[in-house]
Amino acid sequence: MTEALVELMAEPFEEPIYSTRLSPHRSMTPRAFYLFIAAFCAAQVIFAIPFLLLGAWPVAGFMGLDALALWIAFRLSFRDARAYETLDITPIELVFARVGAGGRRREWRFNPSWVRLEQKVHEEFGTQSVALVSRGETVEIGAFLGPRQKADLARDLSRALATARLGPRFG
Repeated sequence: MTEALVELMAEPFEEPIYSTRLSPHRSMTPRAFYLFIAAFCAAQVIFAIPFLLLGAWPVAGFMGLDALALWIAFRLSFRDARAYETLDITPIELVFARVGAGGRRREWRFNPSWVRLEQKVHEEFGTQSVALVSRGETVEIGAFLGPRQKADLARDLSRALATARLGPRFG
């Protein structure tokens, strides 16, 4: 077979059906974070002045530690926001990858014909978890998403898996 014919035959198998990148939501931008920390520190200084004047300087020191602890907590939150997950589905393969905040990547590969989508739905709180199940292995997807986003993900993923199970389209 010629190279062009092999390439033409491979295209329907490699054509993406569904592809998404999931990442944790952070409502505060870095600029808003710096403005918040500046305002918080200014308030801490204003409230610390009377304690300093009364000779209770340790109180002012602990107020400074509060500001430092808050800054550290937000920096860790922004670092954790670098984590993400990707889902790519073709007619012959589902690839799920989880990338941690430090850049470590873990990847799972499934046959879309044999993978099952499993949801845990609480009647009051909505979708609690979405997972891929195949050959006894269960991988949770989008644990950091809210119930509505998990329900949307499950709906979209269910449709994409149904399309993948139909097989590639030639023509």
